[in-house]
Amino acid sequence: MKIATFNVNGINGRLPRLLEWLEESQPDVVCLQELKTTDEKFPAAAIEKAGYGAIWHGQKSWNGVAILARGREPVETRRGLPEGDPDAGADSQSRYLEAAVDGVLVASLYLPNGNPQPGPKFDYKLRWFERLIAHAGELLAMDLPIVLAGDFNVIPTDADVYKPERWRDDALMQPESRAAYARLLAQGWTDAIRHLHPDERIYTFWDYWRNAWGRDAGLRIDHLLLSEEAAPRLTAAGVDREVRGREGASDHAPAWVVLADRE
Repeated sequence: MKIATFNVNGINGRLPRLLEWLEESQPDVVCLQELKTTDEKFPAAAIEKAGYGAIWHGQKSWNGVAILARGREPVETRRGLPEGDPDAGADSQSRYLEAAVDGVLVASLYLPNGNPQPGPKFDYKLRWFERLIAHAGELLAMDLPIVLAGDFNVIPTDADVYKPERWRDDALMQPESRAAYARLLAQGWTDAIRHLHPDERIYTFWDYWRNAWGRDAGLRIDHLLLSEEAAPRLTAAGVDREVRGREGASDHAPAWVVLADRE
C-alpha cells in the first residue's frame, strides 16, 4: 500500500497538477492539506474520474484536509481533533480528518503554522499540538496499523533545513515546536522518511520567494508517522520532488511511504 501526503496549496487552482501526479504515481491513499475551498466546491467529480473515492473537510480560503483512496471509498472515523479549543476557535479550522482504508487507519493533518512568534498564533499552534499528542496516544492504544500524514509545520532537526541559521526565529523551528514533535515520536511513532534515510538531505517544501526551488533551499515539514503496528511493514519512503518544479506547482512536493501487505 502506497500512502502519500501532499499540501496542494489550493486544490482547485492546482487541480491539473494534482491529477497529473495521481496518474503518474498511482498512490493507494492520499492525504491532502490546504484545500482552501469550501466543502461545496471540492472537485469531487474530477477526483472520482481519476479513480479515487474521497472525503474532505473544507474551509473557505484557508486550511482544509482530505483523504483519497484509489478504487474505494475511505471510511471516515473522525473529523477534527477531540477537545476543542474555544479560545482559538479550533473547531472552526479544518485541520484534521481520519479514515480507515483497507485495514489501515490514516489521518490527514495540517498543523498550524504559528507565525509570527511569539504571539497568539504560536500559542494556538502549541495548544493544537498538545491536542494532537493526546489523541495520538489514544490511537496507539488501539494496536492498529496507523499513519499520521500531513504538513506538521515543524522542522524536526537542523538536518531538515537548508540553512538553519535563517530559520531560528521562525515558528517552524522553535524549541517548543521541536520538543512537541519529539514527544509525539516518543510515544512510539516512526518518522518513516527519516527512518529509511537517516543521513540524506531531504526536503518537502521550497518557498516561492528568492528562487528557493532553483537553489534547493528547502525544508522537511511534511511527515508520515507510523504506529508500532505499521512500522514493520515499511518498505520504502520518499519525496516526488520533481512535482515542485512544474509550472503552477504547489510550494510543497508529495511525500510517500510504501507498506507491505499484511501477512
